[in-house]
Amino acid sequence: MKLIILGRDGVINPQPATHVDGPEHWEPLPGVLEAIARLHREGWRVVIVTHQPAVAHGALRMEALNRIHARMLDLIRHKGGDIEAIFICPHGSESRCRCRPPLPGLFEEIAERLKINLSGVAVAVAGAEELAAAQSAGSQPVRIGPSEVADGVAFASLPQFCDALIAGRVVLPG
Repeated sequence: MKLIILGRDGVINPQPATHVDGPEHWEPLPGVLEAIARLHREGWRVVIVTHQPAVAHGALRMEALNRIHARMLDLIRHKGGDIEAIFICPHGSESRCRCRPPLPGLFEEIAERLKINLSGVAVAVAGAEELAAAQSAGSQPVRIGPSEVADGVAFASLPQFCDALIAGRVVLPG
């Protein structure tokens, strides 16, 4: 079974100005739920990574974050998809933790927990620091959203990337 790692903010839902503060405010980007469901039906294991410093700063309680993720998961399942796991870095930049981008700790945790080598694993993320963290972990980062860089793999949206990946039109460097 193939594994794909998806960032949450900017990939699955719009990049929030600060943070999503409750499940009632979480909305997916167009076509994302269907794209994740298609990946699942095509035999992909889907894992989500998200960095939520609002938890460390007290602006978001872990209970609220869990409810946000429960809503996201319910909507994905309603479309016929599933998520194997959600990995969270709840730390602020001042904590200097290894799981906060651009450090690769969160991806290393995924590899350890799933007992998988991340070499060749696609990681679709929106931010430059997340791209650096994914690359440092040995995976194949893919930028989703507007791209200021000319090199690497980039797609305007997750549905476009998933369509190309499933059709075999994506060649990941590595």
